[in-house]
Amino acid sequence: MHRNSALVTVIGFGAFGRMVAECLAPHCAVAVYDTDPQRRRSARIAGFVVLPDLGEIRSQFVILAVPVQAIEACLLHIRPHLRAGQIVVDVCSIKEEPARLMQTLLPDEIEILATHPMFGPASAQNGLAGLQIVFCPVRGATWRRLAIFVTRKLGLDLVVVSPSEHDRQAALSQGLLHLLARAVQPWGEAPIIRTRSYDLFAQAIAMVRDDTPDVFEAITQRNGHVAQLRARLLQALASPDLRDAREMGAQGD
Repeated sequence: MHRNSALVTVIGFGAFGRMVAECLAPHCAVAVYDTDPQRRRSARIAGFVVLPDLGEIRSQFVILAVPVQAIEACLLHIRPHLRAGQIVVDVCSIKEEPARLMQTLLPDEIEILATHPMFGPASAQNGLAGLQIVFCPVRGATWRRLAIFVTRKLGLDLVVVSPSEHDRQAALSQGLLHLLARAVQPWGEAPIIRTRSYDLFAQAIAMVRDDTPDVFEAITQRNGHVAQLRARLLQALASPDLRDAREMGAQGD
C-alpha cells in the first residue's frame, strides 16, 4: 500500500493508537505517524505504512490518538497540512476541551468529530462487539457514515451526545472510579474473606489501575465536573447519617 492511498491516518502509536490502527486495519487502509523513533519502528514491524512527515497526510480521516495534554500542540502541527474534506477525530477521555480546541484551531473546511471509545487495549482484548463508543459531532455531517461503520462493522454500541453532556456523565462513570482506584490501590493484597461485590469492585479497579498518569490527570483534573463529585464523595463519607448522604446525592443530580 502506498502511504497516500490510506483512508485513515492514526497520529500517535502508543498503546491506544496501536489498538485503533489494528482494529481498523481489517476494514481499510491505515497509515501511522509518530515522532518517536521506537514507536515508528513498532508500527513498521506491525505492518503499517509509517509517514515520514505530516506533509504526507492524504487520508480522508485523521485520528488523533494523543493525550489531551498534547492535543493543542498536535493540532497546531497538523493544521498547515490539512485540506478541505478531511475529517479530524480525537479519542481523548474528556470531550469539552478537545472539542473547543479543534473548533478553534482547525480551518472551517475541516470536519470535526470528538469521540471517546469507552474501552482500551485491556478491555478490548476479546473483541469490540458490545463495547461502547461516544460521538460528539462538532462540525460536518460525515460522522454519520462513521456511525454506521462503528455499529455495523465493528459492533460497537454508539451513544451520541454533546461534549458537555459527555463530560458530565463521564465524571461519574470514569472520574469517580479513577479516584476510588487511586485511593484503594495502596491497601495491599485482596483479603481472603470477601464478598462477590468486593470481587466485582476489585475487577473494576484492576481495569483502570494501570492507566498512565496522563490518563488519570485528564479524567480527574481536566474534566470540570469531577471536582463537584469529589466534594460530594468526601461529604458523604464524613456524614454520620446515611440519609444525609443520600439526600446530598439527590440534590446534586
